[in-house]
Amino acid sequence: MFKKVLIANRGEIAVRVIRACKEWGISTVAVHSDVDADSMHVRLADESVCIGSHQPQNSYLNIGAIMSAVDLTGAEAIHPGYGFLSENAKFAEVVQKHGIKFIGPSAELIRQMGDKIEAKKIAKKHGLPIIEGSEGGVKSFDEAKNICAKIGFPVLIKAAGGGGGKGMKIVEKESELENLFLTAKSEAKKYFGNDELYIEKYFKHPRHIEVQILSGKNRTVHSQKNWAWFWFCRCTKLFKRACTTTLRQLSTPTESTSANTASNIFHKSKASGRSTTSHLAQVGTQYSTQRLGKLAFTFVTIGTSLRAGVRLV
Repeated sequence: MFKKVLIANRGEIAVRVIRACKEWGISTVAVHSDVDADSMHVRLADESVCIGSHQPQNSYLNIGAIMSAVDLTGAEAIHPGYGFLSENAKFAEVVQKHGIKFIGPSAELIRQMGDKIEAKKIAKKHGLPIIEGSEGGVKSFDEAKNICAKIGFPVLIKAAGGGGGKGMKIVEKESELENLFLTAKSEAKKYFGNDELYIEKYFKHPRHIEVQILSGKNRTVHSQKNWAWFWFCRCTKLFKRACTTTLRQLSTPTESTSANTASNIFHKSKASGRSTTSHLAQVGTQYSTQRLGKLAFTFVTIGTSLRAGVRLV
């Protein structure tokens, strides 16, 4: 069990991690920007360290500053929360090389699935249906224009290294494309330190269903009925949840278990997710599907960050 955990995040996610640590008697360290010095997560933590100015690049995305806070406080582990550096393979690698526990997947797995473009390629390789769109990263506006002409509007521009609704723009018509493409690129760079984008066909009224998965490192778990069975690692499926209600492309609130989801669709998506996730042996993932019709589903993404409140064992 860890004696001290540093939370490399802010806001409600940091508060939830701190609360979980307190239940286990684990000391916590909050990091914060200059303007967050009075925030709730800072007040609740046992210790706090200012890591830079209010611009995310200078604080919550500043790997050097966060590692300095670890050295200063003697933290044994880092919980990245979600967003910011939570799906950054370089950050996970730096943490591991310093002998600090990264509470989440390994750098290798984040590199595979934290990048949404790479995640789609792996999902496709394992037989999951994927949404029509760009094959890889979209480098320029002209390339984006050609892709949109091919798949038709509306489209969804998404950040390859993103999450939480950041760097994501709905484009209804061609006249909006250039401005929204550049805006998404700027947001992606600001929030994730990676401005690579990709484009998908946008569905206006989907059913967005997530299958929660939690895996460890040691052995297979056989489960019953509504629990999935995975090879290669200790891995279990924690039921499905509905994430269709969104605010700025961020699912809020979510509902578990999902109602009005045809059982045959769910079991197909669960089986597909099982195949992909077993291969990856991921820790704390979300396998997302969008329902496109009565008998259709398609892979959206796998979120590689642990959602907070998970007990640290």
